[in-house]
Amino acid sequence: MPEFFSAYIGQFAGIATAMLWTGTSISFTAAGKRIGPVAVNGFRIIVALILLAATHRMLNGVWIPELVTGQVLFLAVSGVIGLSIGDQALFVAFMDIGPRLATLVMTTSPLFAVFFGWMVLGETLSGPAWVGVALTIGGIAWVVLERSPVQGGRVESHRMRGIIMGLIAAACQAGGLLLSKQGMGHGWLPEDQRLGPQAATLVRMFFAALGMIPILIVHHVRQRARRAAGVRLQRIGSHTTGYTFAFMGAVFGPFLGVWMSLVAADNAPVGVAQTLCSLTPLFLVPLAALIYKERISPRAALGAVMAVGGAALLFVN
Repeated sequence: MPEFFSAYIGQFAGIATAMLWTGTSISFTAAGKRIGPVAVNGFRIIVALILLAATHRMLNGVWIPELVTGQVLFLAVSGVIGLSIGDQALFVAFMDIGPRLATLVMTTSPLFAVFFGWMVLGETLSGPAWVGVALTIGGIAWVVLERSPVQGGRVESHRMRGIIMGLIAAACQAGGLLLSKQGMGHGWLPEDQRLGPQAATLVRMFFAALGMIPILIVHHVRQRARRAAGVRLQRIGSHTTGYTFAFMGAVFGPFLGVWMSLVAADNAPVGVAQTLCSLTPLFLVPLAALIYKERISPRAALGAVMAVGGAALLFVN
């Protein structure tokens, strides 16, 4: 492995996470329109859990990694907070205020991560890294705010709830990443006793699946009540297509993407890792131009340059 890549593997993993989550966003948006956000959330975790378990078996020869009690507790709470509660809150925000404003609110996640990393693990960032965080968040916000994300109707009526859900999602994502880092053993276990990112992702996903059970039960009860009241949900396309998109999103996101995010957290400060993982909106800009034929404006290009410049500064931390 080249020395430069080895020295900055956490930063590269953060960028890879953002790229993978770009595919996730497109896939889950298409899936959610066909089968609904709760079904997508539950299905993606189950698929990811199966893939992670199979991968762990191939890499290590066993299905279940060896853990100490503290690691189980940290990773359990991380999975429930970051992947069950946090992602469900984000899906609600997408529905209430649209993806652009929801993504903007999510740019606060690196700030939560920097604060949590400093408070719990004593991680501090250098001056250039702070500038990098500010430039990255500012560039993303500049791109996301280019168009009005709220267009009246039901979205407007749930604006405040959507913003609150977005902030909850941002805090949960940052807190989940921090707890995952602690679950691997950072801050309290010797380096030779720490858990690897892939095994930690598997354990985290298992508890995320358990955390989804009450959410799915509540959703099922509400769906039955709506059907009994004669309310019909509007869906487009077929369920088969919806679950196909959900499977693709599960591979990009909770399988490979979450794995890479823990590689980032394992090898870089939490604030740096979370900032680089938040670059997804910038990768969506060229894809929107290719897939949806959207024009890339000078403002979007400038925001991308700002964010990329900020990301580059994070490599000197």
